[in-house]
Amino acid sequence: MSEDGRTAKSLGRTYWRLWASAGLSNLADGVLKVSLPLIAIGYTQSPTLIAGLAIAASLPWLIFALQAGAISDRFDRRRVMLTANIGRATLVALVAMAVALDVATIWLLYVVAFFLGVAETLYDTSAQSILPQVVDRTLLPRANGRLYTIELAANEFVGPPLGGFLVAAGAALSLVTSSAAWFVAAVVLLLLTGSYKTDNDRSTTIRADIGEGLRFLARHRVLRTMAALTGLANLGTSAMFAVFVLYAVGPDSAMGLSEPGFGVLLTSAAVGSFIGTFVAEPLDRILGRQLTLIVMLVAGGLMLAVPAFTTNVWVIASFFVAGGVTVVMGNVVMVSLRQRVTPDRLLGRVNSAYRLVAWGTMPAGALLGGLVADAFGLPALFVAAALVSMTPLLFMSVLSNRAMDEAERDGE
Repeated sequence: MSEDGRTAKSLGRTYWRLWASAGLSNLADGVLKVSLPLIAIGYTQSPTLIAGLAIAASLPWLIFALQAGAISDRFDRRRVMLTANIGRATLVALVAMAVALDVATIWLLYVVAFFLGVAETLYDTSAQSILPQVVDRTLLPRANGRLYTIELAANEFVGPPLGGFLVAAGAALSLVTSSAAWFVAAVVLLLLTGSYKTDNDRSTTIRADIGEGLRFLARHRVLRTMAALTGLANLGTSAMFAVFVLYAVGPDSAMGLSEPGFGVLLTSAAVGSFIGTFVAEPLDRILGRQLTLIVMLVAGGLMLAVPAFTTNVWVIASFFVAGGVTVVMGNVVMVSLRQRVTPDRLLGRVNSAYRLVAWGTMPAGALLGGLVADAFGLPALFVAAALVSMTPLLFMSVLSNRAMDEAERDGE
């Protein structure tokens, strides 16, 4: 047994500390994910301006993701995560003061969303890259599944309804709650023992480091195809959810939900995600990885389209549950494969290059969501978003089970 309690079959104490910190960080994310749009609609009812909040939050994945990967591979990954969480906690605490003093504006929320996004690129890239340093690579599917359990439960199951109720009680209170959760998550990270540096050559430049990661991804057919798949799915998803609050919340909206009701509706996807963390590994063995990804794309597209055809909250919630189940199944397949085939010294940069493609589409999706909704209405946007998100079905032949198996063997 290792010093952190890890064996060939157990995940170990260090993993569970990382797991707890991830849960707290994602609780803060989940509360803020609902509270910021709800606070924003107090300043504007414009779909384009509301979508601008999502653009500001996701833009750092387009302009800072590569640098975040290089930083993750150059420095101790735990310290990068600590810095990001402390920065987020401090920033949100200051915004809570501005809201309480009634001096906040939609433009201030844009600035806050952007810098929270910068911190998120650092935290998420390092958090995904640190895992193979914490558990044996043969245990990565299980470790990723358990990590998704707490992340999704906190980010989508507990955080959104809590955020809705807190905003109803007081907007500043919701922000203070997120800030406190990030501070506690940072404290838990301090309990991780050991060093989480890599053996990279520090004499190289950041630009050279970034180039090495980009070349690895560009040459790896399976990984670059997965990045494109995720990017298109995120383009559609971001377009829909950037303005969904306008369709769902308020007496004049199509669904007529209250703020807490909106949070509870979003929680339905988390219920599915929570279920998905338990069924991902066995269903992967039954269906195979390719079919798992196909099911994810179809269910995700239907989830985006269904509000165009009904305002029944129970029907919409049911499709959100199905989408939540399948997105976790697909993510466990893709993340575990990426961690297995990528050398540890490159993992931060490959993760960030992957996310540049996979997540860099989100600002464009949010912008298009606002513009299309303004021009054609929300139902038309929902249908268009679904079609875009299912476009990767056209090139799924590249991601055959045989191709993924060969990629893993080549990475050993």
